[in-house]
Amino acid sequence: MTTHSSSSFLQRPGTRMGWWAAGLAAAFVVMLIISAIVVVPASEVTSNVWWRQTWLPFWFIFMLLCGLAAGVVGLIAVIKKHERSWLVWLTILLGAFVLFLVLFELLVPH
Repeated sequence: MTTHSSSSFLQRPGTRMGWWAAGLAAAFVVMLIISAIVVVPASEVTSNVWWRQTWLPFWFIFMLLCGLAAGVVGLIAVIKKHERSWLVWLTILLGAFVLFLVLFELLVPH
């Protein structure tokens, strides 16, 4: 039988779900940094290249899914596994931010 030890607010995550949420959030942050440094400036310089139409949409969708999944897994870890680490709470904020971005993009015409 596996025991799940919850953590206090100032500690690292104590559950496997908490670590998954933190890992997904880290993947989102790394992809966001790569997008800001490499992908977006390169796409502004060269507007008609093959990777802009094929690769770029999948990159951003996967990045947003990582952020949203981090928030959902973090929320499940807090509710079901009683995780209390600040890192997991941060993933919930990150997931809410990504959800806000997606909903804002879909609902507000521009």
